[in-house]
Amino acid sequence: MAKSLKRIALVVALATAFSKVAGLLRQQVIAAAFGVGAAYDAYHYAYVLPGFLLILLGGINGPFHSAMVSVLARRSRQEGAHVLAAINTMVGAALVVVTLLLIVAADPLITLVGPGMDATRHALAVAQLRWMAPMALFAGLIGLGFGALNAADVFWLPAVSPLLSSLAVIGGIGLLWWQLGSAITLPASALYGGVVLAASTTVGALLQWLIQLPAMAKEGLGRLRLLWDWQDPGVREVLAVMGPATLSSGMLQINVFVDLFFASGIVGAAAGLGYANLLVQTPLGLLSNALLVPLLPVYARLTAPADRPELVSRIRQGLMLSNASMLPLGALMVGLAGPLVALVYERGAFDNQAAALVGGLLMAYGLGMPAYLARDVLVRVFYALGDANTPFRWSVGGIGLNALFDWLLVGGPTPWGLQLPQWNFGAPGLVLATVAVNVITCLGLLMVLSRRLGGLPLARWGRDTALLLGASLLAGLVAWGLAHRLSWPPGLVGLLLQNGLSAGLAIGVFGALATLAGVPEIHELVRLVRRRPA
Repeated sequence: MAKSLKRIALVVALATAFSKVAGLLRQQVIAAAFGVGAAYDAYHYAYVLPGFLLILLGGINGPFHSAMVSVLARRSRQEGAHVLAAINTMVGAALVVVTLLLIVAADPLITLVGPGMDATRHALAVAQLRWMAPMALFAGLIGLGFGALNAADVFWLPAVSPLLSSLAVIGGIGLLWWQLGSAITLPASALYGGVVLAASTTVGALLQWLIQLPAMAKEGLGRLRLLWDWQDPGVREVLAVMGPATLSSGMLQINVFVDLFFASGIVGAAAGLGYANLLVQTPLGLLSNALLVPLLPVYARLTAPADRPELVSRIRQGLMLSNASMLPLGALMVGLAGPLVALVYERGAFDNQAAALVGGLLMAYGLGMPAYLARDVLVRVFYALGDANTPFRWSVGGIGLNALFDWLLVGGPTPWGLQLPQWNFGAPGLVLATVAVNVITCLGLLMVLSRRLGGLPLARWGRDTALLLGASLLAGLVAWGLAHRLSWPPGLVGLLLQNGLSAGLAIGVFGALATLAGVPEIHELVRLVRRRPA
């Protein structure tokens, strides 16, 4: 079994890496074609609802995917085919209605999400939302299908499928460039270019669904058909799992709506958030899988009172490994924000002004990377203890805090004419608000968990975290000093040297200082990176 799990993990990791590389290439193509202009800025507001559904319903480990895996894994292929057909029919019918609502109500929905947009961006976003509305239907079908395939031990296809979406967008922009040439960057081309971007995004979602059909037929999960069967026990079980899981997962995505609401008055902010977020999520996603996936089943096996000391030890392991990877990575994001953005994006329509915007956002994201992953570790511990309510309550509270911090750090109308302090940090204020919420959530969950487990050695954990933080700050200063105080050759080669050498030396400094600090998890992290057996 262990060998099988390792093989599955390797398959998923490779497929995820391919998808991440394709996603980064897609963003580079978008940046070269649109920069932070009206077409891509409006696209973020148009994408927020279809994209929310695609992530929520169609994502791996999302509620639809998880419900299908948990139910179909315990049933025969024939029973699974029946349940899948019935759920597909019911969910598909509901999402067809949602698709029609998105088309009909596109104008007021864009006003709701982005009230501060100018007329040009508003009209662009309305047109793009109508083109992307069918993604609501495809999202549900993707999540259900990939859940069924995972239950049938098919893992490569679901993990690699986002690659198709990226290729569709790259292909659409390629056709646009073939038609318009350098005129693609002109404001007059914004409407046409924005529609092509939206349409190719929808084509990508369609391809993610279509690629499932031959695989499902091969695995004996049936072919596409309509089937109404509300009373089947498997169908009822899927619905029972799917409902609460969808509600809980949706809370995290609401913060995206809140941020875009406040970003709508800042030209280019939504596009900049998308570019910076991808630079953060690419390494964060890979590292979180490498760190969290092996620990999750361990937490689940250590819930008995007799296993409490081992559970506490494993919680520390998860948090310290998170800090040991995220603190230096966040420091590099801050110290190398400008050169990194220039290396990845600065070409075509993505000019110096766009690079400055995204660089500032990337610095803000870097400050929050440790809290982001630590929160995920703590949430998984609560799930292992059979407590989903505590993380859910903190997620709901985080929505209110995020709105408050957005208002304080970005600005907005003052209620009832009160004279309240506000600090206009511009677009980076949106990210800083999220960072503050994640830090508060981490501390809150840690306090609750400490009470639940009869006390945790928080002073010792805090001391080791402070040592890692100090090493990371020095590493970040080294990276910043090398990147900005030395003269580097111009062009792509210079940027590669500037980022590579600065980051490499900074990581070496962090490793040396953290090892001298005597934090045990540093040795484990080094072994993990080198893939040496224990």
